Amino acid sequence: MTGGEIVHQMLIKHDVKVCFGYPGGAILPVFDAIYESPHFEFVLPRHEQGAGHMAEGYARATGRPGVVIVTSGPGATNVVTPLQDALSDGTPLVVFTGQVPTAAIGSDAFQEADVIGITRACTKWNVMVKDVAELPRRITEAFTIATSGRPGPVLVDLPKDVTATVLRKAIPRVPDVPRFPGRPPNFLSPHYTDAATGASPGLLATLSKVSKAIQTAKKPIIYAGQGILSSPHGPRLLAELATKAQIPVTTTLQGLGAFDEHHPLSLHMLGMHGAAYANLAIQDADVILALGARFDDRVTGTLAKFAPAARQAERDGTGGIFHFEVVPKNINKTVQVTDAVEGDVVANMRHLLALVPEITADAPNRAPWLAQIAEWKAKHPFSYGAPQDPGHMMRPQYVIDVLNRMSADKKADTVITTGVGQHQMWAAQYYRWTHPRTLITSGGLGTMGYGLPAAIGAKVALGHDKTVIDIDGDASFSMTAMELQTAAQYNIGVKVLLLNNDFQGMVKQWQDLFYEERFSGTPMVNPDFVKLAEAMGVKALRASTPEELEVAMAEFLNYNDGPVLLEARVCKREHVYPMVPAGKGLHEMVLGSPEDK
Repeated sequence: MTGGEIVHQMLIKHDVKVCFGYPGGAILPVFDAIYESPHFEFVLPRHEQGAGHMAEGYARATGRPGVVIVTSGPGATNVVTPLQDALSDGTPLVVFTGQVPTAAIGSDAFQEADVIGITRACTKWNVMVKDVAELPRRITEAFTIATSGRPGPVLVDLPKDVTATVLRKAIPRVPDVPRFPGRPPNFLSPHYTDAATGASPGLLATLSKVSKAIQTAKKPIIYAGQGILSSPHGPRLLAELATKAQIPVTTTLQGLGAFDEHHPLSLHMLGMHGAAYANLAIQDADVILALGARFDDRVTGTLAKFAPAARQAERDGTGGIFHFEVVPKNINKTVQVTDAVEGDVVANMRHLLALVPEITADAPNRAPWLAQIAEWKAKHPFSYGAPQDPGHMMRPQYVIDVLNRMSADKKADTVITTGVGQHQMWAAQYYRWTHPRTLITSGGLGTMGYGLPAAIGAKVALGHDKTVIDIDGDASFSMTAMELQTAAQYNIGVKVLLLNNDFQGMVKQWQDLFYEERFSGTPMVNPDFVKLAEAMGVKALRASTPEELEVAMAEFLNYNDGPVLLEARVCKREHVYPMVPAGKGLHEMVLGSPEDK
C-alpha cells in the first residue's frame, strides 16, 4: 500500500465524508489514491483559499473537522488565511499539503516552501511526515488534536516520496497524542483538551462561589460565546440557567443563536456594533458570567473602562466577573477575572445549574434590574428609519429586515454565512437569531471573501434539507466571487444575497467619521454582478426598490434548482450603529447621527 493509499484509508477510518482541495504535482500520489473514491465526496474550488473556507463552513455547520488537500508551495501558502481564520474562531480543520521529496527539501526546489515554518503560528499543531510508516499515527494525531479542547486547525505536510512509497507491513493504528508525564493513559494535555473530567472538589468549591454570587446579585448578566455551541446541549443548558435564575443573556457575534433572541431575557449581541441595551447592561452589571467567550477587544471596548460596576462589586466582595473557559491561557489574558472555572464550559454549566436555586422575575434582587433593561430596550432599539434614503436608494438594513421577515417560519432550517464588513454587522443586528449553529461568519480574523466559500461548505454538509444563504457585500464577495463556478459545477444550491453599495463600506464609514471623508482606496468599480453570475451558470436577480425587493426576495428564497444570486442595490452613505469608537468604553457608544436617519 502506498503512502497515498494509507492517507485514503485513514480518511475512511476517521469517517471523512467530504474533502475540499486542489491537485498539483507534489500531492498527486494522494489524489491518485482518492480517485473516484466511493467513501467521500471531493469538491474542487477555484482557489485553495476557497477550499480552506469551504472546509471551515463544513466544520462550523457540522461540528466535524473540515478536510483540505492541496499541493506544495503556493498551494500550501494559499491556505494560510483559512488556517489563521480557523485558529482565531476555534474551527477544526485537518489540512494535508504536498511537499517536495525529502531529498530535495532545503534546495529551493520547484514549488518548495517551508510550510511547517510558515504555518507554525497559525495552527494548533503541524508536522512533516518523513517516513511512510508514520502516516497512520500522525493522521490520527491530527484528527484528535483538531477536535480536542478548543477546536482548531492542524496541518500534515506530505513529501511526495513519502506518499509514493509502498509500506510493506500492516498499518499501525495506535494513536500517539502528546501527554503530560505521570498522567493516566486516557488523559490528554490540557493544551489539546479539557482538563476537567468531572466535578472535582476544587471545581465544586468554585462553582459554589459562583452560585452564591448569582443568588445575591442585583444586576447579573450572562455573556455567552461560541463555547456554548461546542455541545448540542449547550443552548438548552444556557436557557435553563438564564430562566431558572432570571439572568439576562447577551452573546458575542460567534455566539449568536446560542440563546433564542425572541426570549424576553435576550439582550442580543454586545460590543462595538452590539445592542445599546446589551452594552449598557454589561457596564452596569454587578455579576458577569462569561460562558465560553474570550473577551475579544470588539466586545470589551477599551479595557480600562470595561465592566466598572462588576469591578466595584468585586472590591466590595459582592460580585465580579466569573469566567468559564476551556483554554487556560485565555483566562486573565485581557480581562482580569474574579474567579475562573477551567474546563468544558457545557459540562461545568450542568454542574452549576444543579447548585443554583430558582429565582423569580419579581424577586427583590431581580425585578428592578429587569425593569431597567426593559426601559433600555424600549429607548434604544435597533433602528434605521425609512426603507429608502433621501435619494430613494434602499437602506441595507431594510434588505436584511425583509429577509428576516420572509424567512421567519424557516429559521430552524436556514443557515446564514456572511462576508466581512458592514453587511456582516447589519446581518447580526437585524436578522433574529433563534437557533444554534445558524450563523457562520469570520469573527476573530475578519476575513473578507469568507462568506461564499463557507456557504458552499455548509451546503455540502447540510444537503437539501437546509437553506444556506450568504449575506455578502460587493467588496467582500468580489474577493472569492469565482467560487460561484464551484457552486455551479457541482449544482450546490447556495443563495447569495449581495448588498451592493459600490464601496468598501466599513472602511468608508471610518473615513466618513474620522478622516474627513478622504475616501482613499475605498470606491469600487464593480462588474455587472447579474451578468457575471449568469456567465457562470448561476441564476441571478436584481432589486433596486422596496417593491422590486419583495418580489425578488420571494423568488430568491423559493428557488431550489441550484445556486442563485440576488443583488440588492443599496445606498452608499449608511453607517453601522451603535458604534463604540476606538479608545471608548461600551457606555460611550455613538447611537447614530441625524444624516443617517
